Amino acid sequence: MSDRIRCTCRRCTIRGLMGPAVIITVGVLFLLDQMRGGYLSFANTYPVILIVIGAISLAAAAAPADGHISGPVPPSASAPGAPGAVPPAPQSQFPAQGQGQ
Repeated sequence: MSDRIRCTCRRCTIRGLMGPAVIITVGVLFLLDQMRGGYLSFANTYPVILIVIGAISLAAAAAPADGHISGPVPPSASAPGAPGAVPPAPQSQFPAQGQGQ
């Protein structure tokens, strides 16, 4: 498995249901197409997928984020010696040099 920490807040839990809900919806729509045909064909019922996606997105947005665990924090650029840190630009000994006076 992964060493990644998974968030278990309600918002992330509901967002995790998006994929399974869409796959189940597509399966049900194809089943209805095979059983009834004609009026309930997939071409007529595909907006149901958009409704399911919208309903889950709305539920996730309305859910509280109490206990949310964010992703890994990137290293600070100001920390000296940190991997990936950008060294500060060298300061000129003569600040007026190069400027029109």
